[in-house]
Amino acid sequence: MTRRPIALATAAGCVAIFAAVMHAPRLRAQQAPPLPVHQVPDSKNGGTVVMLCDGKTSVEVKGLKPGQSMTHAQAVEVTRQLMAQWQREHPQEKWQMAQTGQSSQPPPVPSASGANATAKATGAKPQSKGTQQGDTYASFTDRDYKVWKNQTDNFVAEGKRIFHDSKELGGTIGVSCDMCHPDASNTHPETYPKYQVQLQKVALLRDMIDWCIENPVKGKALDPNDPKLRALEAYILAQRKGVALDYGKH
Repeated sequence: MTRRPIALATAAGCVAIFAAVMHAPRLRAQQAPPLPVHQVPDSKNGGTVVMLCDGKTSVEVKGLKPGQSMTHAQAVEVTRQLMAQWQREHPQEKWQMAQTGQSSQPPPVPSASGANATAKATGAKPQSKGTQQGDTYASFTDRDYKVWKNQTDNFVAEGKRIFHDSKELGGTIGVSCDMCHPDASNTHPETYPKYQVQLQKVALLRDMIDWCIENPVKGKALDPNDPKLRALEAYILAQRKGVALDYGKH
């Protein structure tokens, strides 16, 4: 007599769980409001106003109608004007135009005898190349290292390509990241997470990348799992190799 109510209750529970799972993406979407956008000044001459990622420094490109894109040379000149204006208004600030802090230390070179030396010291059974025991990276081989490095270098190179290409960034006016940040300079990924006034919240590096894509570049923010966003992060981080982590610094 009690089996049927239990079955019904179980079925009802499954329906409730299924409904909750189906509704979960909506809840997540509600918890992630869109980033604030620049309050771009109105055009005075019928052109397009381009603004730096500081949310303040702007210049109007005369003759550039909505939906039109500048040539590469025009975009470079506009960003040069923006940077010159910013520097005039911040005479005490130094904009880093080239990367520093690149590590001169060579990457660790795997050794087939490394894991076996540890095994000998601990009394464990020596491992052969290609095997793993315990720590995932305890016994990687020369070939493993070369494969990993090649994959990483290719990923960073892809980020560099996107960083320098307005179309790959999804830009609509011809502006790319490198025009204000040569070689990813002055991006300071080692200081994230930190509070960003423009975003009005504590931001990660990827948040600031999306902010710049939406505003100076005038494109659409990338999904957190978009390979382009991940590659951009990889490139920017790689450019700061050897710089000490200093999160929260403004």
